[in-house]
Amino acid sequence: MKNKRTKIFTGTPWEPKVGYARAVQVGDTVFVSGTTGTDPSGKVLSPGDAYAQTVQAARNIENALKRLGLGLEHVVRTRVYLTDMERWEEVAKGHAECFGQVHPATTLVGVARLVDPDMLVEIEAVAVA
Repeated sequence: MKNKRTKIFTGTPWEPKVGYARAVQVGDTVFVSGTTGTDPSGKVLSPGDAYAQTVQAARNIENALKRLGLGLEHVVRTRVYLTDMERWEEVAKGHAECFGQVHPATTLVGVARLVDPDMLVEIEAVAVA
């Protein structure tokens, strides 16, 4: 089937509650949902640390992509949502460490808050196989 959808679920409590998959592949394109610095149970890791949450969110994106046989090198686009734009340099440092060799098109957006007040950063990604 030409437009077959492959869905990746990670088992976090948010996926069934909201009704989404962590990643969806259609053809060569993979869309990764907004991903935060959480563990598989949905617990926020490193509360108060925007840098660490950025790195963990990227690891979570990478883990979803690995299940499709891809890696961060396949990412062509990221959108980063940050609850405190004063901390953009912490987020930029983490993003650069994870994606700096890939150089995806990137947007950084300030938001009032995320689902959990301990979440400081959320990253969406698009990858191409």
